[in-house]
Amino acid sequence: MPYVDCQNRICDFLDIKENENSGKFLRWYFILDTRGDSFVWYVDNPQNLPSKSSRVGAIKLTYISKVSDAAKLRPKAEFCFVMNAGMRKYFLQANDQQDPVEWVNVLNKAIKITVPKQSDSQPNSDNLNRQGECGKKQVSYRTDIVDGVPIITPTQKEEINECSENTDKNNLKQSQSHLPYFIPKPPPDSAVITAAYCVK
Repeated sequence: MPYVDCQNRICDFLDIKENENSGKFLRWYFILDTRGDSFVWYVDNPQNLPSKSSRVGAIKLTYISKVSDAAKLRPKAEFCFVMNAGMRKYFLQANDQQDPVEWVNVLNKAIKITVPKQSDSQPNSDNLNRQGECGKKQVSYRTDIVDGVPIITPTQKEEINECSENTDKNNLKQSQSHLPYFIPKPPPDSAVITAAYCVK
């Protein structure tokens, strides 16, 4: 049964099949160290080993993608669970029926990615930026390719904002001039070419 040691790590003896094709499990002492971001195994409890003894194997928790029950994958192996790490599967065998359930829960909790929630006391910086930019708004554009030339036109009609209409129009004109391949409309008195040839 997994237990918590004095350094707040989860430990227990488990059998592991290190080579997927081999039919034998080897018994090692496993330590789940969430602070060190690792799942390591030793020949025995490190407190019982000489000071210079090294670990047998280790996996970084960031490499473990999923831990689940392996009863269907290995029906002959009792109390077995599988750990997917990178492109490999590690099959582990526990001592009794409750141990694999506990190890699966503990390992899945350790590899879970948590994103901290933004507190209500801190205002959202995006909202502040949007509120501070009076008259500046995002406008969607439609791009058409006509004779190999991209034509960019706004798809939304201008809306009256808290600021004046003039600032909206000025901002729209400024934003259009910075777009790549923007072709302004020709003045009404100039001649417009309606047909042309292009050579690639």
